[in-house]
Amino acid sequence: MGGEGATERKSTASHGLPLLHTRALMRRTPANRVFAVVYLCVILALLYHHFIALLHSTSIVSLLILLADAVLAFMWVTTLAFRMCPTERQIFIEHLEHYAKESNYPGLDVFICTADPYKEPPIDVVNTALSVMAYDYPTEKLSVYVSDDGGSQLTLFAFMEAARFASHWLPYCKKNKIVERCPKAYFASNPSWFPETDQIKLMYEKMRVRVETAVKSGIISHDYMNSKQELEAFSRWTDGFTSQNHPAVIQVLLECGKDEDVMGHTMPNLVYVSRGKSINLPHNFKAGALNALLRVSATMTNAPVILTLDSDMYSNDPRTPLRVLCYLLDPSMDPKLGYVQFPQIFHGINKSDIYGGELRHVFQVQMSGMDGLAGPQHVGSGGFFRRKIFFGGPSETPEMNQDQLTSKSIRSKEVLAMAHQVAGCNFENQTKWGTKMGFRYGSLVEDLYTSHQLQCEGWKSINCKPKRPAFLGNSPLNLHDLLNQTTRWSVGLLEIAFCKYSPIIYGVRSINLLSGLGFAYYAFWPFWSIPLTIYAFLPQLALLNSASIFPQVSDLWFFIYVFLFLGAYGQDYLEFILSGGTTVRWWNNQRMWMMRGLSSFSFGWIEYFLKSNGISTFGFKVTSKVVQEEQSKRYKQGIFEFGVASPLFLPLTTAAIINLASFLRGIALVLKQGRLEDLLLQMLLAGFGMVNCWPIYEAMVLRTDEGKLPVKITLISIVLAWALYRLLASSMAF
Repeated sequence: MGGEGATERKSTASHGLPLLHTRALMRRTPANRVFAVVYLCVILALLYHHFIALLHSTSIVSLLILLADAVLAFMWVTTLAFRMCPTERQIFIEHLEHYAKESNYPGLDVFICTADPYKEPPIDVVNTALSVMAYDYPTEKLSVYVSDDGGSQLTLFAFMEAARFASHWLPYCKKNKIVERCPKAYFASNPSWFPETDQIKLMYEKMRVRVETAVKSGIISHDYMNSKQELEAFSRWTDGFTSQNHPAVIQVLLECGKDEDVMGHTMPNLVYVSRGKSINLPHNFKAGALNALLRVSATMTNAPVILTLDSDMYSNDPRTPLRVLCYLLDPSMDPKLGYVQFPQIFHGINKSDIYGGELRHVFQVQMSGMDGLAGPQHVGSGGFFRRKIFFGGPSETPEMNQDQLTSKSIRSKEVLAMAHQVAGCNFENQTKWGTKMGFRYGSLVEDLYTSHQLQCEGWKSINCKPKRPAFLGNSPLNLHDLLNQTTRWSVGLLEIAFCKYSPIIYGVRSINLLSGLGFAYYAFWPFWSIPLTIYAFLPQLALLNSASIFPQVSDLWFFIYVFLFLGAYGQDYLEFILSGGTTVRWWNNQRMWMMRGLSSFSFGWIEYFLKSNGISTFGFKVTSKVVQEEQSKRYKQGIFEFGVASPLFLPLTTAAIINLASFLRGIALVLKQGRLEDLLLQMLLAGFGMVNCWPIYEAMVLRTDEGKLPVKITLISIVLAWALYRLLASSMAF
């Protein structure tokens, strides 16, 4: 990572065969460990100082500062999991031939999940599917299953179009050795032209127009249907069919060995699946959809390796499955290796990444840290799993025993009948699905929850981070969508933090101390809202009331605060830069961390509390992948997108107003009373807040475009800021 070398290198060669991969600790590991000891000692000293202060004064201010620093200390301790054994790996695809021939490669079932054709455009889902159908992998070993959890005719129609286009696209890619096999990305990248390129591009454009026209109108023209069978497929959508209440729909669009491309080569299996749903039964959202795919695929192809993909996370490297085989086929690997995880990488992010959308710390820094332990968490997409880790093989599930079905056509009545049965809404009743089998239920972030439980059961994972990203996806391009997404994550994370499998208790005991802390870091992510909210408001309100709550500049504890702040930020910055980031992106990333803390994490607590008490059900909200043209232009220019009068913006604007007012008040106190020495820390905090809040001030006052902050939000925030000032001034003895 970041050009770092190895201090420790482990060979995977066995029986005299060449290496398939190597593993090494990063050079910064010793420095991380030394700094951790020093920093921890300083943290303990500060907490001791707080406790001593409480013995002399039990004011609410002292208690809140202690609470903030205690949470910061806890969260910092959990980050030790990422810094004690950071690991990097290298693989050698060219050596695979020494371990297995293509005919011996394991079967691969690809699961692609989508839920709403209006938030996740079907043409983008089609592009994702086509990119993996064109993998450099034995066609007879490859199957693609598309889960349409919205049960939309539009998605099925889009994949009927995709199946026709695939017969031209797949041979075109393989004949010309195309690397970029997502059609949309390929034609947007000014590719090298081949004799048939213009014709292929025209076919793609015609397909895209038909799909987008159908989505826009909501009507599928019969003129687009090529056969009676295609028309019959849509007969299942009756008047009582809704996205939340419908029978299972399974349509085999392509069958390997039966359907051929234009060059006469067989094509991979392509299957549309919409699991059965009932308004009277829980849906379990994405985890439920994935479990339905696990069962349906077991009845049809039963491949021992499974890849999960989000609808927009298209393949960027046709050799990705071969990279995975460098681990799965290595006889020296731990037999408990359960999955290989690729980091999520996003395209279309602007130069400065104003929303911190690439989540570089999570995908580039922390996953490498977990790789040195029991392995990284699953991140919802880009994970290659051994099927057996979900239910130990179909033999343990009598309804899906493959002894009689493996040799049958996946279009046969017997196979389709069984597939519809296991995809039905009642199939999971009185079973272990979601508890001991499949993806686990109980959290909106099923990826973290499932991977945590798998590791608690003894399975391990590997972080595979090639130079060319294996997958590329979309990140939210407006602030409201991003904050909504993080709020949903927060609810799911709190569900994990307070369940009986909480990483801080169950994980630490079942996996190991550091791995448990790593999972705890994510589960307790919303806890960041506590110190961020306290430090965004309390010192500033005290400053407005001319009160000093921090040590003077001449006091030793002043330098303790400065060391802790600069130490944490300095290490964070160094890790970001070493992972390939830039200073500007780091600054925007830390600003979004504070914005999430004040808004998304705080609202996540509220939603979790309401949901836990049966007052409200947050549910699963699909993040919109649709980008409006004007929003896209502002995003590319690095301008924040507010635009809507959302409650999520209220704490941000209120904090911006209070920090500005308190900084100005501090300047006045310094000029009139010369109180710089005892107010400096509070002024530094307020000034730091102001600098981070510049996009908010700009949106409140300077902008006139549609993305500005609504006047309603500004006015309410002014009232809230005044109310906080009056309330705390009268209730707290600063």
